[in-house]
Amino acid sequence: MSNSSFVDYIKIYCRSGHGGGGSTHLHRAKNLAKGGPDGGDGGRGGHIILKGNRNIWTLLHLRYHRHVFAAVGEFGGANHKHGSDGADEVLEVPLGTVVRDEETGEVAFEITEHDKEVIVVEGGQGGKGNAHFKTSTNQTPRFAQPGGEGIEKCFIIELKVLADVGLVGFPNAGKSTLLSVVSEAKPEIADYPFTTLVPNLGMVQYRGDRSFVMADIPGIIEGAHEGKGLGHRFLRHIERNSALLFMIPADSNDVGKEYQILLNELREFNPELIDKQRILAISKCDMLDEELMAEMKAEIEAVLPRIPLIFISSVSGLGIQALKDMIWKSLND
Repeated sequence: MSNSSFVDYIKIYCRSGHGGGGSTHLHRAKNLAKGGPDGGDGGRGGHIILKGNRNIWTLLHLRYHRHVFAAVGEFGGANHKHGSDGADEVLEVPLGTVVRDEETGEVAFEITEHDKEVIVVEGGQGGKGNAHFKTSTNQTPRFAQPGGEGIEKCFIIELKVLADVGLVGFPNAGKSTLLSVVSEAKPEIADYPFTTLVPNLGMVQYRGDRSFVMADIPGIIEGAHEGKGLGHRFLRHIERNSALLFMIPADSNDVGKEYQILLNELREFNPELIDKQRILAISKCDMLDEELMAEMKAEIEAVLPRIPLIFISSVSGLGIQALKDMIWKSLND
């Protein structure tokens, strides 16, 4: 998923279809000069609908479709003919899509299931024909109900990536390299910070035919919850992950301190994030021997005694299978 093709934030203007007006027709036939009212009802205006699609991973297709208009309903006709409903406008979106009211900022709804459809804006109701208004004192009403007005509204559509495990760490912690090793994903990798600017997803094959989805989230910096760096643009993606894999490189000056900074950023953004399953992986360990890893493990566990810990190297393959086992266990606990 390249940077140019990943879009996770769109504002759209929606206008549903007007309802068709009812008919004021009076029945006429060869042997009946003055028949009663037979005006049909107007058709409903088209809805604007969002539909979940598990095969879409981005909102890119909506970038140039920000003004959405549904069709109007047809007018009713003679002989109680009902006007056709206006065609609905259906927009397919990725799973994990959140829709907010632009004016209030409140979440209107979320889409997390494949083929789930939600009406964003309802079309106007069709007007009733004059046949509905016939009474004992008014046998030939020459009026009908007009169609209901369509609704105009602006919405903000955000994507929160749906993944089983999310990679959390500072820039250049080796997250993208790990994803490229354990899956078929091909994220951009370089030896400078902030190589990853958008989330990357990869399907990780486990044992047999089992698998799980891993998300490489752009690197966190201190103050991210206040909008620093990429701020909220990537922190919201972590909310959808079932488990979090914290990655800190072996050459870190203070693993415990870095871990607490990362954890605090998540806590400040959304306190519920710290309730997720967590694993700590010390990355870039291909240059460490067993004795040094044992010393580091003792030091880290003294500071962080309750979090599962593992040493890995995406270059040499050290601990990769064991890491998969830990993730699978965490996801199924």
